[in-house]
Amino acid sequence: MDILVVDDEKTVRASTVSALEADDHYAEAVATGESALHRLKEEEFDLVLLDLNLGNENGLTVLPQILKRRPRTPVVIVTAEASISTAVRAIQAGAIDYLEKPFTLDRLRSVLARARQWRQLQDRIVELESEVSAHSPPPLFTSNDPRMRETLDLFFRAAPTSAAILILGESGTGKSLVAREIHRRSLLRDKPFVTISCPSLSKELLESELFGHVKGSFTGAIRDKWGKVHDANGGTLFLDEIGDLPLDIQPKLLRLLQEREYERLGETKTRIAEVRVIAATNRNLKRSVESNHFREDLYYRLDVISASMVPLRERPADLKEFAERFVKFFSQSSGRKIDGFSRSALNRLLLHGWPGNLRELRNAMERAVILARGPKIEEDDLPTPTMVTGPGLEDDVKAIVPGASVSIQELETEHIRRVLARTRTLQEATAILGIDQTTLYRKRRRLGL
Repeated sequence: MDILVVDDEKTVRASTVSALEADDHYAEAVATGESALHRLKEEEFDLVLLDLNLGNENGLTVLPQILKRRPRTPVVIVTAEASISTAVRAIQAGAIDYLEKPFTLDRLRSVLARARQWRQLQDRIVELESEVSAHSPPPLFTSNDPRMRETLDLFFRAAPTSAAILILGESGTGKSLVAREIHRRSLLRDKPFVTISCPSLSKELLESELFGHVKGSFTGAIRDKWGKVHDANGGTLFLDEIGDLPLDIQPKLLRLLQEREYERLGETKTRIAEVRVIAATNRNLKRSVESNHFREDLYYRLDVISASMVPLRERPADLKEFAERFVKFFSQSSGRKIDGFSRSALNRLLLHGWPGNLRELRNAMERAVILARGPKIEEDDLPTPTMVTGPGLEDDVKAIVPGASVSIQELETEHIRRVLARTRTLQEATAILGIDQTTLYRKRRRLGL
């Protein structure tokens, strides 16, 4: 953690900082409340250790000012005059705990552990508030599609283990939601779940964000900083869109996975991190390996447990169920009485390719509920059916959907291919297609399936 020590005694400041740094925390010390408020204006800390008696100042007077400036920063009052009344006043003023002087290292560690738990709880509250403010129903981890059921079953069976997990799939298929659910079902559910988005930063900033840095290691590094690996220690590190991880950083991630070791940027001291890694990507990593954009050894280290999230357009039953859930949710939240889809609207819903998958569907359903003129969603309230194009996990091809500018033969080929892909037996496929096995055999030979 990053900890600010506020104490007017020089020897106490020095000894406290030394004890914190020995336990791999970053610590700064100031002597006055004014200095503390100045540092908190410049930087965010994970914890403030605030002395009750700061010369002419009273820590309980400084405490409300700290909380006003940094409401989500936990504060522990440190005092040589510990008593029930002092503790009660400190807690009432907003402190999460108090520490009696002189304190032992074990007592300090105990207070730090509670502060970390408090911070995690606050982060979870913010996360839940964010989910509510996003105006979306709770995620659904069931499926009517056999392939998707197999994928979810594989991930959730692996959840209690420490194995690395690689989640493949197009953008918007819910990879990050599944990653968080894997963590929730694991033995680490009460530990941190830390996310880093690989495409979001430059190589230098991404390396710093991932592993941390020391002061002066690059332009703008004005202080030491811990990275996401440190924050996730003991829990789960989720690497979103790992296919975009720069080649220069990949060996360092491989070392973390194999040896549990890493160094902060600009530092030679080797550190240990026990983290469970879950990664996700919309890229074809095998092809990235072949083109030398992704290390083969890292790929195999990540690919312990892997499966692909099935695109929404290939799960018509799920598509309909998700759409109905979104419509119900947005109807209730907006105070409108929308009773599902008209027949033509349902046909258009199933015709559209949904290249953005669940993310696109969610936005489209919110818009449809807002624009609907009557009690049902109508065809004109929904997006015009489009063909799906662009790179994905497979070759760069267009997905053929009903209503697109394609021939009957192209449509038949695509339909049979999808049915065969999601059924376990030929008998099941023929039942869906409404033909016998001999006819299916002939069609497969003619269409090259």
